[in-house]
Amino acid sequence: MTSTADSSASFLTPEAYDRLKAELANLQGAGRSEISQRIEDAREEGDLKENGGYHAAKEEQGKMEARIRQLDELLRTAVVGNASGAAAAAGTVSSGMVVTVEMFGDKEKFLLGNREIAEDSEIDVYSERSPLGQAILGKKIGDTTSYNAPNGNTVEVKVLEATPYA
Repeated sequence: MTSTADSSASFLTPEAYDRLKAELANLQGAGRSEISQRIEDAREEGDLKENGGYHAAKEEQGKMEARIRQLDELLRTAVVGNASGAAAAAGTVSSGMVVTVEMFGDKEKFLLGNREIAEDSEIDVYSERSPLGQAILGKKIGDTTSYNAPNGNTVEVKVLEATPYA
């Protein structure tokens, strides 16, 4: 767990951090044991070339190992905390905040942080490292800024609201 923000860190709430840590422990323990058993059971069925169960289990194992690597990296580099009350009081955009901006004449509301924070929520999530996230991070309510979109266009953004994610 990282205590200071850097360009590779992602903000996580304490609840999201604990949930992801538990998921990682489960995948590394019971998850690996279960998939190993499924692969072994499928191997015993015979010819591996035409064994759909074996190939499905191996594919699932690959996906699980990728998720383990993803969680391990995320948890190792995460900045854990709550959206800063001081930043919220000052109306400053920081990680872990729900931000409302005006772009292209429309209002857009999203969580600035890691999508793992809003696991069961319908809210859109933008990373602090995305072009939009980098442009608005540290800006105050009423500030206007711009960023270069992936298509090369410059997008103007006005910060309308920033509140801690609950």
